Amino acid sequence: MNKHIGIIDADLLGHGTRHPNLACLKLSGYHKAQGDQVELIESWDELLHGDAAETYDHIYLARVFDFTHIPIDVDAYPNLSYGGTGFYFLPFSDGGEHMLPHAIEHHMPDYHLYDHFVAKEIARGIKATRFRDYQDYSIGFMTRGCFRGCHFCVNQHSHGVRFHAHVGEFFDPSRKYIYLWDDNVLGYPKWREVFDELAATGRRFQFRQGMDIRIMTPEKAKTLSEAKYIGDYIFAFDHPEERREIERGLQCWQQYNHKITKLYVLCGYDNQDQRDIASTFMRIKVLMRYGCLPYIMRHENYVKSKYRGTYINLARWCNQPNFFKKKSYRQYCESNGEASATMRYMREFAHDWPDIAEAFYDLRWEDLRFSALHRQIFSAHSHMAFCRASML
Repeated sequence: MNKHIGIIDADLLGHGTRHPNLACLKLSGYHKAQGDQVELIESWDELLHGDAAETYDHIYLARVFDFTHIPIDVDAYPNLSYGGTGFYFLPFSDGGEHMLPHAIEHHMPDYHLYDHFVAKEIARGIKATRFRDYQDYSIGFMTRGCFRGCHFCVNQHSHGVRFHAHVGEFFDPSRKYIYLWDDNVLGYPKWREVFDELAATGRRFQFRQGMDIRIMTPEKAKTLSEAKYIGDYIFAFDHPEERREIERGLQCWQQYNHKITKLYVLCGYDNQDQRDIASTFMRIKVLMRYGCLPYIMRHENYVKSKYRGTYINLARWCNQPNFFKKKSYRQYCESNGEASATMRYMREFAHDWPDIAEAFYDLRWEDLRFSALHRQIFSAHSHMAFCRASML
């Protein structure tokens, strides 16, 4: 007997999201293949004030972020199953792969699950471009896991990078592009096979997680730079003590690619005092020297900081490239006006830690980038001159 299935994307209902939930897409695809009727539940009211318990034979609730509010008692609904990293972050030992049964995990996603929601949003005036991820992309994982063991990551107990699926498992030829959620694709021993499969689709693609610049090699850099890539190349600079590895990786990468590169910069995790802020500024300075763009990723612990306003300032400055490329941190804060909270946060931190402010407040991306380019050109000319002299 066919069933009536309800699916809830809690992040969508909670704070909105630009990305469809991949688990929801797979659940919908699997149940539709069984002949079941599937609906995306677009309001909590159906459960809070309606008769959803009787309307649906089964309800699935998925959550990616643990801060997404769930306004119902999930245990009060005997026909409701829930899952996702927002519920089960710490126990993961395999990158979350165990959360869906194999038949569902490896089922073609139903890319039409969100169609009614998207049409409704566009009809009320939201720009269609906001929903490109819902309408234009095939989505999936080709590899899972990581070997780094970062404590802040869902893959902290993972034992390495392993094969997950061929691209054909989630590739819809009617869709223009592909994006992948692979955790550390460059750490996969057979990474080239992943890129070969993606190239065979003829589609442009992108990896949405920050790739691992620390293990960049000339072969990887050449392959990635020549791929049909869409959007920003995104890497990560999470640990200040790995500065040398990051710089080595960037030097290798920039031998093959001259497009502006973006790196996630995690802050507010291990501590939330002046040391962490100085570390964040240091990493920003390093990226300025390589002509890269930092994207500040504030861990939720930043709100515990006496200087949480500085974390907010840094994110607003760095995460808007039009500001970051043209203004120093001080200039950005000043542009918000003397009476602004932005200026108050800037002054408070400078008052307490003048040495850090003096070292970093006036750095400008254009200046450091130009100096770095000049040094590269000078070094190249010097090398050529040395080679000529050696031939005389």
